[in-house]
Amino acid sequence: MAATTALRRHQDAPDTDAAFAQLAELADGPLRKKVREEIVCGWLPMANRLARRYSGRGETEEDLRQVAAVGLLKAVDRFDPTSGTPFPAYAIPTILGELRRHFRDDLWAVHVPRRTQELRATVHQAREALEFRNGSASLTIGDLAEHTGLSEEDVVLGLEAQGAYTALSLECPMSTDAGHSFHLADFLGDEDPELELVEERLCAAPVLRALPPRDRAILYLRFFRDMTQSQIAEEVGISQMHVSRILQRCCRLVRVEVTPQP
Repeated sequence: MAATTALRRHQDAPDTDAAFAQLAELADGPLRKKVREEIVCGWLPMANRLARRYSGRGETEEDLRQVAAVGLLKAVDRFDPTSGTPFPAYAIPTILGELRRHFRDDLWAVHVPRRTQELRATVHQAREALEFRNGSASLTIGDLAEHTGLSEEDVVLGLEAQGAYTALSLECPMSTDAGHSFHLADFLGDEDPELELVEERLCAAPVLRALPPRDRAILYLRFFRDMTQSQIAEEVGISQMHVSRILQRCCRLVRVEVTPQP
């Protein structure tokens, strides 16, 4: 009883021992659902208080309260009132564990392996500890490796993982040394329309290589040098009509090769 009293020093810790005893004896149904809801509502203020511990870490207060409420529901459903353990002693680690799991698994902008996440946390904690102890003195990879007992490669991996935890908006304003302003999205490339032609070019290549040298030269002058048929005729030494027939024949051969057959 003394331990229970100590744990109930907060105003948000109601006396729900009788409700838990009743809940354990009830079968599924409206009455059990009602008792469970009363217990959850009674302990929600405590869950919200625990959620506030994690405020200021890049997550909204509303989302933190929801995560804490999920942890509270798990604690209520798994709690055994006959174990002799006060509910707060069981619920608080469960709720805090749910909040830590949320930060560990759900807030990464890019998914990284669990070991890399753990390296990031270890390096981050070591960095804060060393900066607090040494003031503003700059830290080296070797300092962090010595403090954590990790290899320098693992320290570098942990530092690099910090960049995957959050992501910048594409509308994030940027600026240059010259004072020009732009958005991060301005650095993104557009879809290359030439990509649609890659497969056709690969199919056409063997056909083009098999053409006679003069035919290949005429195709080159027409489609790469952008010369007219009359200019090509003068360059090659044949009539313009002959050039036209060669272009039609070559294009027909290539078209047959690249067009999917039914």
